[in-house]
Amino acid sequence: MRTIVFFDLPTETAEDRRNYTKFRKHLIKDGFIMMQYSVYTKLAVNKTVSKQIRSRLEQNKPKAGNIAVLEITEKQFAGIEWILGRKQSNMLDTLDRLTIFDEE
Repeated sequence: MRTIVFFDLPTETAEDRRNYTKFRKHLIKDGFIMMQYSVYTKLAVNKTVSKQIRSRLEQNKPKAGNIAVLEITEKQFAGIEWILGRKQSNMLDTLDRLTIFDEE
């Protein structure tokens, strides 16, 4: 299954920007990969791991802003249809458990 995190955090003050950066760095350190700006995803092999991910998100949430968490199956994740404008990167579209982004 996949855990997808969507977030909208304020960046108006210096403290807001520090909190945004701290949360984003937590996601990356915890193994999330960026799908889009403010949308990150991570593979969770079972419900226990998913609960641990949610717990760590709760512990590292900023004081202000909105964070949404969605869990979907790997098959549902593989079914995402990407509608792209100008090509920005090469993306492997696969049913494999890992999606790799190759930036040019």
